[in-house]
Amino acid sequence: MTTMTETSARFREFKMPDVGEGLTEAEILKWFVQPGDTVTDGQVVCEVETAKAAVELPIPFDGVVHELRFPEGTTVDVGQVIIAVDVAPGSGDAPEPAAAQVPAPAKEPAAEPAAESAAEAPKGRQPVLVGYGVAETSTKRRPRKAVATPPETAAVAAAVQAELNGHSVPAPAAPAAPAAAPAAPVAPAGGRPLAKPPVRKLAKDLGIDLATVTPTGKDGVITREDVHAAAAPVAAEAVSAPVPAAVAEPAEAVVPAGSARETRIPVKGVRKAIAQAMVGSAFTAPHVTEFVTVDVTRTMKLVAELKEDKEMAGVRVNPLLIIAKALLVAIKRNPDVNAAWDEANQEIVRKHYVNLGIAAATPRGLIVPNIKDAHDKTLPELATALGELVTTARDGKTSPAAMAGGTVTITNVGVFGVDTGTPILNPGESAILAVGTIKLQPWVHKGKVKPRQVTTLALSFDHRLVDGELGSKVLADVAAILEQPKRLITWA
Repeated sequence: MTTMTETSARFREFKMPDVGEGLTEAEILKWFVQPGDTVTDGQVVCEVETAKAAVELPIPFDGVVHELRFPEGTTVDVGQVIIAVDVAPGSGDAPEPAAAQVPAPAKEPAAEPAAESAAEAPKGRQPVLVGYGVAETSTKRRPRKAVATPPETAAVAAAVQAELNGHSVPAPAAPAAPAAAPAAPVAPAGGRPLAKPPVRKLAKDLGIDLATVTPTGKDGVITREDVHAAAAPVAAEAVSAPVPAAVAEPAEAVVPAGSARETRIPVKGVRKAIAQAMVGSAFTAPHVTEFVTVDVTRTMKLVAELKEDKEMAGVRVNPLLIIAKALLVAIKRNPDVNAAWDEANQEIVRKHYVNLGIAAATPRGLIVPNIKDAHDKTLPELATALGELVTTARDGKTSPAAMAGGTVTITNVGVFGVDTGTPILNPGESAILAVGTIKLQPWVHKGKVKPRQVTTLALSFDHRLVDGELGSKVLADVAAILEQPKRLITWA
């Protein structure tokens, strides 16, 4: 897809590219440049979040930033222009950025009947809240409810109307100002307060008129905090108001309208993709989960020894490394488990490679990047790949390509102190291994009860292509290797 256009020989535009596999939109997380900044070919100008990962976007040409089309936090469709660059600065006066061009209001009476239906909007681009796009408007606005006009407003409206008609009227007497009147919010040019749909809904639920709210957001946009701030005095008045005798004993307690009892978080980006994927996986692949509890004392001793080994210097050695290697050996001994279900062709597709996924918790949600061709890696190579994968994921820099093509996954719930779970398959994969916390437990060892390092493993698999026998063999092999790590040599 072409991601840049030429508006003239001087200005070039950069469009939101498809940075994933058929993605349709991305959210602008952060701009690294501002209008007037000089940029060079390949310089990162912004960070965006798709349904799969956070990605940095480089600009493909040199110049000076002329305009940023969307602010941070805006979800932009693939193909929309997000930045314009002056590639020939100094060749003349540049036109004002489109975002800064505000159309002059039409000369019309300052007041009109509130109940009158709005006339059909003129054809063309209409100024709207940034991030919600523009459209060719040909529809009629819904009639607004009649609102009583204050006497002061009516007097001013009459004066303006008379001035337009060539008449003059005496100036109305100024009403006495209250002792501590708050500053009235400035209404936008269009007369309608600027706020995103979730904020409008919040205001409606709390009974707050947006026209009375003072905006603190960028470009005069009303935020959720502004609405809550406006609701606080309302709640206070509701609590302190005298209770009429008729309702002195209500049947149940009444919660003040402004009390903050819940928080709504928009589901988008990575979290939205996870939710959709998990629902699709849970209701399309018949899951079976098996469990085994195993003594991993010898594995923990091996981990301690490897940390002191010169061959492993500079890489992170932990139990997850040995567990990953054990799963790879188990797959080699039972290759039929490494497969996928092709619904369209009603076929089982056996994979002759293992792209090992590692579930990683990040601030943007759970993601599952994978180590490509993990089956071919030595233990030091696998340790290096695991370290890089986890670090990249925690920094939010995992690319969509790093999360594509996985075959099996490991999820380590033990880091949260959890004993086990029933993991849901990553879509398109055949199995996922959950590893519980490793802790000292009483265990029968050589005929005696002794404290041993013990953990519980849980293997979920797609029962369409992995039957109980195959799934049990894979789980038993992993457990056997962790109990006797020397099998990594004898079985490999």
